[in-house]
This record gives sequence, structure tokens and C-alpha cells, in this order.
Amino acid sequence: MGSCNSRKAGKVCRAGLLMDRGLVIALLFLAAFAATPHPARADVVYLQGSGNPTFNLRFTELLEEQLGPDTEVRAFSSLSTFEGPPGPVITLGQEALTQVLEAGTQRQVLALLTGSDTLAGLAENADTRISSVYYDPPLLRQALIGRVVLPQASRMALLARPDQASRYEPLISELERYGIEARVFLVSGDDALIPTLSRALSYGDFLLATPDDVIYNPRTIKHILLTTYRRNRLVIGPSHAFVRAGVLASSYVPLPDYAAEAAHYVREWQRTGILPEPSYPDSFGVEINRQVARSLNLPLPERDQIVEEVRALLRQASGEARP
Repeated sequence: MGSCNSRKAGKVCRAGLLMDRGLVIALLFLAAFAATPHPARADVVYLQGSGNPTFNLRFTELLEEQLGPDTEVRAFSSLSTFEGPPGPVITLGQEALTQVLEAGTQRQVLALLTGSDTLAGLAENADTRISSVYYDPPLLRQALIGRVVLPQASRMALLARPDQASRYEPLISELERYGIEARVFLVSGDDALIPTLSRALSYGDFLLATPDDVIYNPRTIKHILLTTYRRNRLVIGPSHAFVRAGVLASSYVPLPDYAAEAAHYVREWQRTGILPEPSYPDSFGVEINRQVARSLNLPLPERDQIVEEVRALLRQASGEARP
């Protein structure tokens, strides 16, 4: 090791010490910066698709269009071979959500194409944060569609299993603000479905179908619709898929709007490192079955008019709720 006794050597040594000191300060600064929490910036999100490849491709295209070129959508399976960059996992449907949770990911999950009930059941036992853009229509919105297409309606009936009845109490209370009385009729088993439905139709001006697939499913919907329309009553909900089966109307979220809402959640994750709380999209459309309306001699407004009138009712109630 050289000496710093000479004047020339001293200058060299002092320069070296200054460089060493500057290096130490720079390293300390970098260490402090690395230890400071920063919002997660993701340019990658991971997608676990549904069992429908065509739908997966279409949704991916819409999502990429909304996120822009700076965010890449990768398959969730890519994480099985390497630990990829930070980013939430998006799942399409209940099966995809179950697969991701069973894989044991610690990443935050954005569950799409799932209902609020499904999410509540799975989130209780999950080891990671799960958020969602709900896909099932809010029941209040569905009920107000019934009110718009049947303005004279003052009573609404619902069917529910005995262990599910209490969940509709908030809806019943909320509907009072719109001048609608609602009552839940309990279905104790398969054999009790049609007799209970008949009692419900004697009470209600229309039936609000809920997303309970034990009561409303491909096996039961035909019998429910035949019984309902024989009594000159109409059915709203539980989803726009049932409109093709013979339900009069239901709300839904157009897929481009749904992808845009999902992209908003991803951008919030990029900004804060946390997915927003689960919620329903503000945007919605209405699917109607005009053939059923004609068979009931029921004149229907245009779909856009129904949407606007439902929005007006919601705004009116919101304004009344303010102090």
C-alpha cells in the first residue's frame, strides 16, 4: 500500500478519499431510496382466462386497447416457469378465479365475470387480496327496470331459499323510497318451487329473478316462465342471458365498458399498489325481449329510454337522501 507523505502523493490520496467518500454517500442514498416504500408501477398484468378461447382473445384485445402500449397482458401460466415482474392477476369467471387461488398466488387478484355472492364466498378463505368489478346486475337496478316498463306496478315478489331470505332485506327497505312494496317468498325445496311461485305471483305485479342458480337455472326457468306468463305477470332478470330464454328484460354491462372498468382498476394498482374495493360498473345497458312483451300486450319504451329513466330514478333517490 503506497504512502501519502510526499506533497504529490498527498494530493492523490486526498482525491482518492474524496472519491471514496462520494461513493459511500451515493451508495447510502441508493440504499435509502430502495428502502422507501413506493407505489407499485406495473407494466405487466397476468390473465387467467375462461374456458372460451374466443372470448378470452376478444377481452384481451379490449383490455390492451384500454391499458395502452405501456402495459403488457401475459398469461397467468407464465408465472409457473419464472417469477415475473410485479402485477395483479385478472381472472375471467369463477373457474379461473378458483384455479388462481388454488395455485397459491400472493399477487392481488381482480376477479371479473363473477357475481358478488361468488366473490364473498371465495374471498373469506383466500390468502391474498381479491377485488372485483361485479358482473351480476345490482338488484335495485333490476327492480327499477320493472318499474319503468310497468309504471303502474306497486308490488314486487322475490323467491328465495330459507337461508338466503335475510340478504334481501336491504333491497326491500330501499325500494320503499321508490314506492314499491316487495316481499320474499320462501322456496323450501324443488317440489315447492311452482306452488311458492304461484303465491308470489298473486302478490306481486312482477317477479324479480335473483342470481340464485339453485332457483333460476336452465332446468327450472322454462317452468317458471310458463307459470308466470299464464298469470299475465312478467319476469325481470336475473341476467341478460335469460332474456333469450323468455325473460322480459334485464340489465347488463357492455363488454367494452366492462373492459374499460377493469383497466381503471389496473391503473389504480399501478398508481397506489392496491386494487380498489369491489364495485358495480356505472355503465349499463338493457336487454329486452319484445316478443314476450307483445304476447303480454305490453308496450315497451326503447332500450336507451329505459336506461335513462332508471338513471333518473337513481339520481332522484340519491338527491333525496342528501341532508
